[in-house]
Amino acid sequence: MKCVVCDREAVKNNYCELHSKTYERILKKYEVWKKALEISWKEYLSQIAKNPLTGEWAREVAEHLIKSGEDVNGA
Repeated sequence: MKCVVCDREAVKNNYCELHSKTYERILKKYEVWKKALEISWKEYLSQIAKNPLTGEWAREVAEHLIKSGEDVNGA
């Protein structure tokens, strides 16, 4: 099975190793952002995607999550 973001082999959560680690970091950091800014999941992902300092993998995962409509619980 291929990663939902790139053509690498998927290893966890339908992501390759690199995108999977990034996905997990995005989930963990959301809890911090949510407490500090009272921000929704979609707003958070949008901030990640449009921030010029965001890394490529994080931007790719955030954009994929926005397009897929996946919520913070993976549904």
